Amino acid sequence: MNRPLLYLTLLLVAALAACTRHTPPAMQPATATTSSCLPSHDGYLRVRLRGARDLDIDWHDADLECEGGERPGQGGLRLAFAGPVSSAGHRLRFVFGVASAAGIASSREVPTNVTVIFEGEHGLYSTRGDDKCTIDELTQAPVIAREAARAPAGTLRVSGRGFCASPAAAIDGQDALLLSRFDFAGLVVDAATADHPQ
Repeated sequence: MNRPLLYLTLLLVAALAACTRHTPPAMQPATATTSSCLPSHDGYLRVRLRGARDLDIDWHDADLECEGGERPGQGGLRLAFAGPVSSAGHRLRFVFGVASAAGIASSREVPTNVTVIFEGEHGLYSTRGDDKCTIDELTQAPVIAREAARAPAGTLRVSGRGFCASPAAAIDGQDALLLSRFDFAGLVVDAATADHPQ
């Protein structure tokens, strides 16, 4: 092989090697960063949304990220449910402000405030008061002994079903969402029990 042809061959091999080194890896599908909702793995959220968005939510424990505790400055309970992260990085979150004290085993017709947040889309809707939605039946129970090690002290399993008679309005007042029905099972950490365990 003559020298010019040899140089050309070496140059071509080097160029191909460089291209191989810099080929971008295959794109991986977006995955949810949520964790299990309840230690018992039976958390859920089902919501029927109509209005600015028409959605039928049916999330189960592995799809959910849950948190809950006392409602700051207003009394009652606050439960939040966040669903899976979409491929575009968006996420839907529901926050229920429930006019019930922690630890009450069962209560009925509980006034509730609801906030719906479309994270990453600048969408925020709220009933702005607890006179528009009602939880027909609310149940609270301590997590059972074999699950307590996987939850903070004072954790309660809270479940309820209800509806809204009036829609949640957008912050800019341009549109609204009606939660015609919802039911959930999530958690609340009772601060009093957590601070003074039995």
